[in-house]
Amino acid sequence: MAVYIQNISTVVPERSYDQDFLRDRMKEYISDKEITQRIIHRIYSKSGINKRHTVIPDFNANGDPRFFFQEDGTLSVPSTGDRNELYTHKAKELFVETARQTIADNPSVDRNDITHVITVSCTGFFAPEPGFEIIQQLGLATSTQRFHLGFMGCFAAFPAMKMAKSFCESQPNANVLIVCLELCTIHLQPSEVTDNLISASVFADGAAGTIINSKKPQASNSFELTQFVTSIAQESEKDMAWTIGDTGFDMVLSTYVPDIIKSNLAQSIQPLFEDYQLTPSDISHWALHPGGRAILDKVQQSFNLVDDQISPSRQVLADYGNMSSATILFVLKELLNQPASKKREAVLAMAFGPGLTIESGLLQKIKGS
Repeated sequence: MAVYIQNISTVVPERSYDQDFLRDRMKEYISDKEITQRIIHRIYSKSGINKRHTVIPDFNANGDPRFFFQEDGTLSVPSTGDRNELYTHKAKELFVETARQTIADNPSVDRNDITHVITVSCTGFFAPEPGFEIIQQLGLATSTQRFHLGFMGCFAAFPAMKMAKSFCESQPNANVLIVCLELCTIHLQPSEVTDNLISASVFADGAAGTIINSKKPQASNSFELTQFVTSIAQESEKDMAWTIGDTGFDMVLSTYVPDIIKSNLAQSIQPLFEDYQLTPSDISHWALHPGGRAILDKVQQSFNLVDDQISPSRQVLADYGNMSSATILFVLKELLNQPASKKREAVLAMAFGPGLTIESGLLQKIKGS
């Protein structure tokens, strides 16, 4: 049975800052050492990011208490509890807003049709989990099945899509709502360590939702979910990881990550090519999780891709930064909105996360009538 991504909706916090502005503020607050300021300047200037959205109000506080960047030039270090309290308050609003928008953007599905809700997040926790909040606030049926994927990182939208595909294959009338939401910026760490500076330079806040079912789309472009594959790079567990500390979640993003991904790419996606007798040249579009500019560069170099094949990934990186699990849905939405030149176009979607895990999916972009 064929299963389709019917539509994708995205939501970001209203507040955003230009990357150059954030670069200068980090230089001002993190350290007065010339070498550290040079490192910060280079990291931010070479990031490929123009702006990022955040729930942190510090630079537009208008007299309200600041969370990190104090007016006296000091940098606060909120506790994990304080950060999670902010997450809970903001995430509940954004989960519901994103779910509402996703349903509203689909003319063939209304709230009474939703049978499953899958929520995804790794940047905070609360219970009852976000699916409960969505069902209550939107008035979905109390019998709606709900599932939450937590603390899986940037690749978590893929297991969510795989779950949705399985539900639809076993229940032909299923309509699965997925909402991925991350508030990465609440975990800023005041560190001069290069890996921490890199993390601070790329992560941002955002949410995305999608509805997946087995109804063949008609009017608009859509994606058919064909097959997924998971791979774990050997001896790379410590190069990308999350831990919970007393002052937020500590993100390890090693400078070696792009090279690790590059060296494991071919073997990680080979099963998809073998099963469908494809070669990289058969793929029209590469929907890559833009974990950072260097990651996109390495993938493009590895497969000799032209710029147009990964342009949605670079555009999302420039406009939003890395929003962890939600980011790949932003990329797929960007690709979905592009005019289709053929009735069906092969798409290879990929994301990378803790482990180091490489998740890949073979999709078909279907041109709407």
